[in-house]
Amino acid sequence: MADGRMTLRYAVRPSVIGKYLGQLGFILALLTCVPFLAALSFSDFAIALRYALVIALLLLLSLLSKKLPTPGQLQQNEAMVIVALAFLLSPMLMSYPMMASGLSWGEAVFEAISAVTTTGLTTLSSIESLPRSFMFARAWMQWYGGLGIVALSVALLLGHHIASRRLTEPGGSSEGLATTARTYARRVLGVYLILTVLAVFLLLVLGLTPFAAVTHALAAISTGGFSPNDASLGAMAHGGQAVAVVLIGLFGAIPLHLYYRLRQHQLLPTLGDVELRLLLVTCLLAALCLSLLLFSHGMPWNEALYHGTIQGVSAQTTSGFSSLPVRSLDDDSKLVLIIAMFIGGGLGSTAGGIKLLRLLILLRLLQLLLQRIAMPDHAVMSPKLGQRALDETDIQGALMLILLFVTVNIISWLIFVIHGYAPLDALFEVVSATGTVGLSSGITGPELEPLLRVVLCVDMLLGRLEIVALLVLLYPYSWLGRRTES
Repeated sequence: MADGRMTLRYAVRPSVIGKYLGQLGFILALLTCVPFLAALSFSDFAIALRYALVIALLLLLSLLSKKLPTPGQLQQNEAMVIVALAFLLSPMLMSYPMMASGLSWGEAVFEAISAVTTTGLTTLSSIESLPRSFMFARAWMQWYGGLGIVALSVALLLGHHIASRRLTEPGGSSEGLATTARTYARRVLGVYLILTVLAVFLLLVLGLTPFAAVTHALAAISTGGFSPNDASLGAMAHGGQAVAVVLIGLFGAIPLHLYYRLRQHQLLPTLGDVELRLLLVTCLLAALCLSLLLFSHGMPWNEALYHGTIQGVSAQTTSGFSSLPVRSLDDDSKLVLIIAMFIGGGLGSTAGGIKLLRLLILLRLLQLLLQRIAMPDHAVMSPKLGQRALDETDIQGALMLILLFVTVNIISWLIFVIHGYAPLDALFEVVSATGTVGLSSGITGPELEPLLRVVLCVDMLLGRLEIVALLVLLYPYSWLGRRTES
């Protein structure tokens, strides 16, 4: 009882979780066929055998799940639990074939989580010494991790009113939200594939080898940041190749439904999207600030502009590529990168961070607060974002996510500081993990303590799942209590 009323809540149904996880397992088995074939083509037969075993296991689990009844409807807490379990279980499975490249179990799990969450942090001292099938698998996992988040996040967006309305906007239809979500997922897949193909073609034209073009395109469009080069973009033959990779990451950080608007010849509404404009402005500000700081510390202006643009846009879009080591930057430059990584890209994109839409909601509330001070007590103002009204659910959701992100970063930062790391470098590392960016101040490496590796893994998962889904999974009442009929 609460306030004299019965609190009604439904626990998740294990049969429903098993049913949908089995379906996702079948999809993951199909996706795993790609690195399996890549390993065969590179003659890495021991790695290919492990991928074959993972595929067989996933197909078996998928077959067993077919015996479970199909539910009439999916609860929101069930959707969140499924998403959380998918991003927890898939890296555990993928770590098995990764170990065939000479990695320990802990290293393989860290790399797999970093890949699936599209983060890009690594504890390995060198990537170039590992098999090419391993490099490809990391980039491929980032690619489908980015796609999975965009598609599976539809389930999370069902409880976010303004995002739900934006999903229905491209078609302008009056379909039910479930139907619209399925339509949206198909549109996203089409857009994602087209952007990936165009990215590969662009990098091939600029002179990258087919392997380098494919791996960089997969990691860039997913805003993942894994590169087959130890020096990341610093190993590129010329600056145009690095700029192209970062530009591809910018395309991935744009809300993908906007591309569908362009397909419908809605150029002006697309360019007028407030989130898109803010993304471009924040990228420009980050690039300019970093360029000025690098120039003020003695770097020639042309080099400062180049590296500042690469680092700034990469951090803002959370793609995580770099043209020079972050550890070589001054503290002011690191602080600019921290702010950019924390904000991130657009909602409904492959980018991480708190998302620009939530920042816009927060800024709009602050503006209303200042306006109300100068207004009569009886005046009524309804918060709007552009032409859209913000209801209580939108506002509460945005503020809650921002608060949770701040809380997670503070707790993780304190753990790193207690272990003796410099406060600013520690903050950089945890914001990079929760923002799913992948830039490192030099802390993440082979010598990183096991506890701190676990902290970063949790941060990466929390950041990619936007915290709430993982909390729902761990919340006892998600599993205990009354259940609806299947």
